[in-house]
Amino acid sequence: MKASTFFLGLATGLAAGAAATLFSTPQSGQELRSSMKTSSSDWKEKLTDVKEKVNNLKESVNHLKEQSKTAVPEATDGLKASLETWKESTGPAKEHLQLEILAIQNAIEALQNSISKDKKDDHADSDDDSDNK
Repeated sequence: MKASTFFLGLATGLAAGAAATLFSTPQSGQELRSSMKTSSSDWKEKLTDVKEKVNNLKESVNHLKEQSKTAVPEATDGLKASLETWKESTGPAKEHLQLEILAIQNAIEALQNSISKDKKDDHADSDDDSDNK
C-alpha cells in the first residue's frame, strides 16, 4: 500500500469524524459555523504538517537508497577481498595438514599390517605347539 493512499484515507476519515462530531453536538447555527471554520483551519494545518512529514520521509528514503547503492557494493568487495586473503593465508597450512593426514593414514596402515602379521605368527606358533604334543 502506498503511503500517499494511506494518508489520504487517514485525512478523509479524520475529516468525516470531525464533521460527524460537529453535527451531532447541540449548537446554534452561528456557533456551528464558527466551530467549523476553526476546525477546518486546524485540519488544514494538520494536513499540511502531515504532507510535510511525508515529503521528509520520502527524501530520507531516497537518500538512504542512494547511499546503499554505493555502500553495499563497497562492503561486498571488501568481504570478497578479505575472503581471498584468508584463502591465500590458509593455503600452506591446508597443504601441510593434508600431508600430515596422509602420513597418519600410512602409519595406521603399517600398524594394522604389523598387528595382523603378529596375529598370524602367534596363530602359527600355537599350531606348531599343538602338533608337537
